[in-house]
Amino acid sequence: MEKLDQLAPPRPFAHVNTTSSAAHSRATVLNPQDTYCRGDQLDILLEMRDHLGHRKEYGGDFLRARMSSPGLKAGASGKVTDFNNGTYLVSFTLFWEGQVTLSLLLIHPSEGVSALWRARNQGYDRIIFQGKFVNGTSHVFMECGLTLNSSAELCEYLDARDREAFYCVKPPHMPCEALTHMTTRNKDISYLTVKEKSLFHRSKVGVEMIKHLKHVDVSRCNKSEKIKEKCQVGMKIPVPGGYTLRGRWITTFCNQIQLNTIAINGCLKGKLIYLLGDSTLRQWIYYLPKVVKTLKFFDLHGTGPFKKHLLLDAERHIQIQWEKHSYPFVTLQLYSVTDENYIPRIIDRISGDKNTAIVITIGQHFRPFPIDVFIRRAISIRKAIERLFLRSPATKVILKTENIREMHIDTERFGDFHGYIQYLIMKDIFRVLNVGVIDAWDMTIAYGTNNVHPPDHVIGNQINLFFNYIC
Repeated sequence: MEKLDQLAPPRPFAHVNTTSSAAHSRATVLNPQDTYCRGDQLDILLEMRDHLGHRKEYGGDFLRARMSSPGLKAGASGKVTDFNNGTYLVSFTLFWEGQVTLSLLLIHPSEGVSALWRARNQGYDRIIFQGKFVNGTSHVFMECGLTLNSSAELCEYLDARDREAFYCVKPPHMPCEALTHMTTRNKDISYLTVKEKSLFHRSKVGVEMIKHLKHVDVSRCNKSEKIKEKCQVGMKIPVPGGYTLRGRWITTFCNQIQLNTIAINGCLKGKLIYLLGDSTLRQWIYYLPKVVKTLKFFDLHGTGPFKKHLLLDAERHIQIQWEKHSYPFVTLQLYSVTDENYIPRIIDRISGDKNTAIVITIGQHFRPFPIDVFIRRAISIRKAIERLFLRSPATKVILKTENIREMHIDTERFGDFHGYIQYLIMKDIFRVLNVGVIDAWDMTIAYGTNNVHPPDHVIGNQINLFFNYIC
């Protein structure tokens, strides 16, 4: 937590004029050239200023750097280094040849970041959980949550080992075991002041900082490319870890092969694949039958979009299943909790072998809650993976990080700053494990999707990297 608090220390401000301003800040290309070679690094020094033109003396602004060539369907993220004194180094690796446009967005000023961080860790009540209890033909909805401020008798749903807890107000004349479904809605509450909220108006989120910079011309220059080894789990992933060209994702740290249908079919034979997480991973199970035509959905008699999904090819012994992570799971849709399981408990029940692969993603549903909820879950998942590797070191485990999402949404509850903090935490907690990483954060910036559920071509490229890890 100390490390995280240093990323977003308190930044009280007397007036919006003293907060970071995209228009008044100065960006300078270091060692500019008329043309660049493919593979060169282009550096920009950013000097942050406030709305009065005064230099900022501290960092912490939430910036997003991206380069693109729309005609080539090409994009990549840039790397931002914060010197914590109001200056930043923004580095772009020029991966492809052609005309390249550079972008640097001020998503939130440091004062907004500080306010979001404080507000996030203040309360658990931004989301209201409603549990459905059923007794024969009658049912009743009761208030539930990760914590409950209630003097009423409570039902406790506890996982003592992993220190997970969920509570519901106990319904009259029904046992706690009668809980069958859950739904959520947003509570009309905010921990931001009126002045702080003014920093998150649509016009102030994601403001371009380098409009004045013309496009960059990149030539091939006959530079030889290093031969990279095959993609495999356990590889360290740089930032950026890849780029998109002609719509295809190309990794920078390993030799990613575009597998054809025959290769994919051969690879998946005899495989048991578990997709554990949220709807951004459920997209995978909807996409896979488009690639592997022999995979068919098997009806497990659940209802709604968050039921367990199962794909089978009985002839070739392929089984792929998607299961949602447990509380907190945020949706207006009613979902079943009768077979509710935390991801560590699901992993504990997988025996594992060389033909078993597990993909895990958590994040989007944790954004409205204090960060300790996310950290605790991530550590429990890591411990479960360590236990799995003791009994079956050959099992492949892949971590998919969060996607970036819509720029103009409820920033206090669901904004990308919360996702970015979780992205850093995930990389830190899992860095010592022998797992593969699909850096969906980096990928979705490169593709410029700004959608929590990116389109099919992005999902296809995430899955292609997954196949490279397991085939």
